[in-house]
Amino acid sequence: MAGYEPPRMDLRLLRQFVAVAEELHFTRAATRLGMSQPPLTAAIRRLEEEVGATLIERGRKTVRLTPAGLVMLEQARRLMRAAEEALALTRDTAEGKRGKVRLGYVGSAMYGRLPAALRAFRRACPDLRVDLHEMTTVAQVRALREGTLDLGIVVPPLFDLAGLRTASFDEDRLAIALPVGHPLAGGDAVSVSRLVHEPFVCWPRSEGPGFHDQVVNLCGEQGFAPQVEQEAHSMHAVLSLVAVEAGVAIVPASMRQVRAAEIAYFPIAGDTARFDLLLCRPEGSVPAATSRLEAALLR
Repeated sequence: MAGYEPPRMDLRLLRQFVAVAEELHFTRAATRLGMSQPPLTAAIRRLEEEVGATLIERGRKTVRLTPAGLVMLEQARRLMRAAEEALALTRDTAEGKRGKVRLGYVGSAMYGRLPAALRAFRRACPDLRVDLHEMTTVAQVRALREGTLDLGIVVPPLFDLAGLRTASFDEDRLAIALPVGHPLAGGDAVSVSRLVHEPFVCWPRSEGPGFHDQVVNLCGEQGFAPQVEQEAHSMHAVLSLVAVEAGVAIVPASMRQVRAAEIAYFPIAGDTARFDLLLCRPEGSVPAATSRLEAALLR
């Protein structure tokens, strides 16, 4: 209808009406609201004018709700609950207690401190959803720049840090992985130099140059280049190929429980056999939920 303006529902008026409707006594309702009775009486009249109906019948000694008043009481309570929920949701979202964060991670991160950190975070922020994506370092960096990932756990070095910020998250070491039936698997220790004539299953450099180069450099320190028989695009796939005797591999030591009945793991000594995991995110300000998860992971 041209020129029609719907009535404006003032939450304060609704709270005042609910108090009167529940107390059925203006003086008690005014005391409950911390106000004097005359302004409360005027407020109820104003609400009735806005609604266009009598909500409360006032007798000399009694106050009771009209049928319209009973409907208004039910709806007013519903609206007040909805308003309280809206405020709480908005506040929680602004404070990073609610929402969604997309977290990428390299496979080996799930064998270090990440699972415990995520469990603690879920207990502390049960309404904040963390979407987990196992991805290579290269894929994570690309997704962070494209805005399809909020945080990433990657293996350095990152050759192009433009627009990204990193912090140390965890550390790991390297280990030799051999099929259990391999002639070298029966001993107490195996050195990298013993792998000189072995076929390797490797992580492709295009997916994680830092890890790939570290493996190649370890072999180079022993005077040989690894004979790469096959490449696999996830560390679990690398270990699956080792398990079926497709070759040997150098893998994160944290994954030594993977297929332990089929693979023998041997730690590699020395500083050159350790590597870091970094928490990575775009530079600049980020949503509160992302900041909250970042702080929890770095704690």
